[in-house]
Amino acid sequence: MNLLFANDRLGEYPASLYVDTSDPAPDRPALRGADQADVCIIGAGYTGLSAALHLAQAGRRVIVLEAHRAGFGASGRNGGQIGSGQRLEVTDLEQMAGKPAARRLWDMAEEAKALTYDLAAQAGVPTFRGIAHAARKPAEVAHAHQMAAHLAQHYGYDQIEPLDAAGLRALIPSDAYVGGDIDHGAGHVHPLNLALGIARLAETAGAVIFERSPVTRIVHGTTGTKSRIETAEGHVMADHVILAANGYLDRLEPKIAARVMPINNYIVATEPLGARAPEVLTRNIAAHDTKFVVNYWRLHEDRLVFGGGETVTYRFPRDIAAKVRKPMLAVYPALKDVKITHAWGGTLAITLNRMPCFARPAPNCLSASGFSGHGVALACLAGKLMAQAVTATGDGFDAMAALPMPAFPGGGLLRWPMLVAGMSWFSLRDRIGI
Repeated sequence: MNLLFANDRLGEYPASLYVDTSDPAPDRPALRGADQADVCIIGAGYTGLSAALHLAQAGRRVIVLEAHRAGFGASGRNGGQIGSGQRLEVTDLEQMAGKPAARRLWDMAEEAKALTYDLAAQAGVPTFRGIAHAARKPAEVAHAHQMAAHLAQHYGYDQIEPLDAAGLRALIPSDAYVGGDIDHGAGHVHPLNLALGIARLAETAGAVIFERSPVTRIVHGTTGTKSRIETAEGHVMADHVILAANGYLDRLEPKIAARVMPINNYIVATEPLGARAPEVLTRNIAAHDTKFVVNYWRLHEDRLVFGGGETVTYRFPRDIAAKVRKPMLAVYPALKDVKITHAWGGTLAITLNRMPCFARPAPNCLSASGFSGHGVALACLAGKLMAQAVTATGDGFDAMAALPMPAFPGGGLLRWPMLVAGMSWFSLRDRIGI
């Protein structure tokens, strides 16, 4: 089954609150016939659009091929959180790669945040500061406070404010948590509008975006020869190929598929809460908790946008609202009478060690994927790093590609049943409170 069409119709955005509140977007044509480019980018999410923008600004002829619509995938469906750091904590990175490499990875993540805020500002998309991290157990609170101190002492990052139970409850009026922290340097954004805004910037710089143009085959060139990127109605000959399809990449590049696993995650939006909005969040911040299958939420105006629940099957569940309502009510039981007006799913991608997978699957091909739920800022940076790699103006891509990136047990063929077993175990731990 092709994930591009397992849950969605060709060229149609999924029904979501984001779509209903999105900025106007042009209906771009499909690729027909033959074309040529310096760089052909597959995927018009944050990664591909950021790469297109930076390459076009560097004077390259860029063609982006998007199977559906710009921002259609995880970039237009996610929780909108612009988080700090990498997906792994800096102490884990210190053990994995050493302290100098961990520091560079932290600095790159800070660059990712700054880039994302800047792109949003250029595109006229508002961003809001503050993400609360809600812990369920005293040991998790202690760990969060230790990490805040470590970042302040060793990385010079003093934007995280530790919170006790009363401090967190002043932000998140819920009995589900016993403390945590708030990161004042992190933030949140309307995710689809961010993608559409970067697409506008890329086109203004000269990039060409074709929609409804799913790639069917890539014939990689060798050093000095062009690659051929084929769709149902045309093809592009390009000196370089950038793979930016994330969870939808699977069949196009088996070498990456063995290391990057698509999974599905779900979000609901409630009816307007009006005067009850402060019962959810007392400030315009985003939040997430310490569950393995994480809950995450924010307010869009006075509606609660709440994400929770994952599946590793191809198909979305029939009743997404029911699946997400359960964890939502575990956090906010007083909302049991509130109607859910929107419910949608999205496909993201994870890696075994939860760090992004940067790779060169062919001599003239770059790939970045597997942001493991931490991709709003890092995906924007990934596009810039791949653009710099193509133009030989930076080595950030190779620094990321040097990280260990193990394949899933069983490789591309058996990774699904292995992951189902693992996710089921961790979901059980969440349910019984381990």
